[in-house]
Amino acid sequence: MEPDTDELIPTRATLLHRLKDHQDNASWQLFIDTYKNLIHGVATKAGLSATEAEEVVQETVISVSKHMPSFKYDQSIGSFKGWLLNLARWRIADQVRKRSPHLAEQPAPETSTDSVVDVRGAESPVDPVCPAFEAMWDAEWEKYVMDLVRKKVKRQLDPQKYQIYDFYVNKQWPPEKIAATFGIPISQVYLAKHRVIELIAEEVKLLNLPPA
Repeated sequence: MEPDTDELIPTRATLLHRLKDHQDNASWQLFIDTYKNLIHGVATKAGLSATEAEEVVQETVISVSKHMPSFKYDQSIGSFKGWLLNLARWRIADQVRKRSPHLAEQPAPETSTDSVVDVRGAESPVDPVCPAFEAMWDAEWEKYVMDLVRKKVKRQLDPQKYQIYDFYVNKQWPPEKIAATFGIPISQVYLAKHRVIELIAEEVKLLNLPPA
């Protein structure tokens, strides 16, 4: 079952607070459902196999779990996105070490165990798989969030209006073809597109993105 998009705000402090209770299985499942595809996708793009990427997801969740008892989210200090990035980065590095026996004995440094997320002064570790890891993470994060926003907007609209937007923007049909397909004036094609783009912009603003 797909989690409620309203709960998928990446920096939703209420969800992070609920994760302090390790017995709150529903919140932990929501967290996993929210971020597993993002972490898995970045790991595979960084050069890992599907199996290795799955291990990265599992180990990243374990790392989050270890930090939760003393965790305090303060967006003025650092972003959750940056904190999660570093956790996933080290887990990817762990997988690379397993491929190289002479590196496997060298444990990866862990992110700060401080109770407040603080990434401002942290030196970015050199990722052995992908030098542009952080840029890749940012791109995947934005793509991931926009996908969530579009799904939410789609549920709010009349199916035909979203389909018009999809044909126009995603499939790049000419507006004349769309108008003929739906039997509507071409002006309604433009209006439907504008309305969907407007709703998407409103949702992104509501999510306060970036920086997340």
